[in-house]
Amino acid sequence: MKQAKWFIHPIFVFILSTVALAISLFLYIYWYVGVSEKLKSVIQHYQLDASQFFEAKTWVVILSLSLLVGVILAGILIIFIYNQKTLQLYRLQHTFISNFTHELKTPVTSLKLYLETFVRHELPRDELLKYIGFMLQDIERLSGNISSILNLARIETKVYEGDFTPVDLIETVRRFIAGNLHIFRDCDIRVEHQSGEPFIYPVIVSLFEMLLMNILTNAVKYNTSGKPRIDIAFERQTHSLLLRFRDNGIGIAKADKNKIFRKFYQGRLQESIPVGGSGIGLYLVQQIARLHRGKMVADSEGEGQGSIFTLILPYKVHEGKP
Repeated sequence: MKQAKWFIHPIFVFILSTVALAISLFLYIYWYVGVSEKLKSVIQHYQLDASQFFEAKTWVVILSLSLLVGVILAGILIIFIYNQKTLQLYRLQHTFISNFTHELKTPVTSLKLYLETFVRHELPRDELLKYIGFMLQDIERLSGNISSILNLARIETKVYEGDFTPVDLIETVRRFIAGNLHIFRDCDIRVEHQSGEPFIYPVIVSLFEMLLMNILTNAVKYNTSGKPRIDIAFERQTHSLLLRFRDNGIGIAKADKNKIFRKFYQGRLQESIPVGGSGIGLYLVQQIARLHRGKMVADSEGEGQGSIFTLILPYKVHEGKP
């Protein structure tokens, strides 16, 4: 798509139209005031009755006209902002469709290739098992992408079923990691909690585990080190509970820190990873955090310095208990 010339760019056209309308109003008032002053001098010179030439409601008309122009300008501004947001959303959706189509097509193409190989060739059992393992990985990737879309739709439409249950977040995290060792078998995941005190907080367990899955798989996916490492730490503050996920991945560009939780957004450093992503994983994480009255924030010292994702949950102390 060719870039529009500057003189037909929507922002330039909007500014030009607004300035033209404002100048028109100014020139009209300026002209009217000038004519009125000259007319007054004529009336005074010939000692005429001013009421025959000036209506008492003239300034009311001018004021009303000014207000109407102000309303028109406000309407133009609102329409302009709405159209810009619509255009931005269209671009994001176009990017998402392109990326997500690739995410779906790649494992399907791979599965088709393996199946065609099985049909055309007699393979030894060891090699057959190796290819089946690759196929299972592709199926997990395909299933994960589809699940992300479905879960996102459920959360955004607020039809996700589940009850808030008070649980110890530390034990929940440890149990989740232990139950998914087959996914993170090549990773070094450490849970740090020196105080030994439980972190009791009401969560929808299935959604909280979805948050963990997205954070941990992102730490593994966007990692170029030989062995991905993730340190999970817990901290209790006066009015909040903090869960920090520190990894040794590719890091986050400074310009992306406040954008990576947007829907369909692709970080600059993420584009350097061959695996890629759909741009909804971290958005989904943020929505889950907000559903639990918290928020997720990201930090990084720069490219190649790893990332820190912190889940902040509200916390109130009542006789030593949350």
